[in-house]
Amino acid sequence: MRDETTSDSTVENTPGQGRSPEPERIEPAAPEAFGLVQVWWGDGKGKTTATLGMGMRAAGHGYRVHMLQFMKGGASSVDAVRGEYNAIAALPGISYENLGHYGWHGMADGSDEADHEAQAQAGLERARELLAAADDADLEAPIDLDSPPEDGVHMLLLDEILYAADRDLVSEADVCELIDSKPADLELVLSGSHAEPTYLEDRADLITNVRKVKHPIEDGQRARRGTEF
Repeated sequence: MRDETTSDSTVENTPGQGRSPEPERIEPAAPEAFGLVQVWWGDGKGKTTATLGMGMRAAGHGYRVHMLQFMKGGASSVDAVRGEYNAIAALPGISYENLGHYGWHGMADGSDEADHEAQAQAGLERARELLAAADDADLEAPIDLDSPPEDGVHMLLLDEILYAADRDLVSEADVCELIDSKPADLELVLSGSHAEPTYLEDRADLITNVRKVKHPIEDGQRARRGTEF
């Protein structure tokens, strides 16, 4: 029975007008209001998870999304292939590449520290290429969902770039330069770092601090398949 205290206008203003949503076929589309710069940082778990989830949401609307990871290592309990990579491969419109899947800088995990800087610099150059490609593309139009990111994307996720800057593998000025070169209609998302990126306060439209309140790693819990990788 409908609650008599709920007006018809309230029902009409709900997203589905009171109906349960149903999935639709994903077709190439163009976003109407992209173009912001997002920053996700903090000492809590979930920065990559949140930004990638947003990327999958955008892909679900038919927008072209690409994730460039600057580094994504982990402990010996982490598999070489993460669950999100398998999921991305099964979804239209979203792709990824990883230029640092070998360990974390400064973590004494057996990876070569010099390689971290070289890979981070390679990631920086790749980010520049992707931004230039987006600038050449018509982002107000649909983009083929199977096209390479060199043909342009509507949303670009630069995962762990803030961590690379925090470790001086790329400079803060490099990160600012990427933002300044962003085409107007591209949604640019930067993530990583436990340290607050105060240098981005005047350049970002959205800044989210993912805080740790409690984490099972403090009790010895190792990374788990399906939650951490």
